[in-house]
Amino acid sequence: MVPVEVLGVRQQQDQEIVVILLDAAAELAVPIVIGAREASAIAMAQAGVTTPRPMTHDLLRDLLGAVHVDLDRVEIVALDGGIFFAELVLSTGVRLDSRASDAIALAVRTGSPVLCSAEVVASAGVEVVDLAQQREVERFRDFLDHVTAEDFTTGGGPVEPSPDDTPP
Repeated sequence: MVPVEVLGVRQQQDQEIVVILLDAAAELAVPIVIGAREASAIAMAQAGVTTPRPMTHDLLRDLLGAVHVDLDRVEIVALDGGIFFAELVLSTGVRLDSRASDAIALAVRTGSPVLCSAEVVASAGVEVVDLAQQREVERFRDFLDHVTAEDFTTGGGPVEPSPDDTPP
């Protein structure tokens, strides 16, 4: 199991909603497709939004507190047929089967760590691209798209823009 950070919820171009887990050590992000309600629950908890009445994940958090049991951690344990399987690991040693989205929503509310199986990260993770590196590659591609043989003769040529000339 490797620790992952819950980066947040995003809507993909194909309208799917995903929660993104980051394995910083491996520089891999694990996108998990979730429902709109679970996405809302995760996003609201990350933003610190409280509702006038407890939502389901708030109720679970409060129930655990009322019986003096902590959520030690959430583990994303498997990926089978595109479905992520998670377990809630309680301070009593009890492990409960959970949907990954519900487990993550509860972890965000309790401040509990989220761990992910290394096999899941390896199979579902996508490489994280460094934004600064990506901008540099784009600038170089733009340079290559506009460079001509005459630019390499003495007496002038295009001047590559400095980092301060490029818009953010």
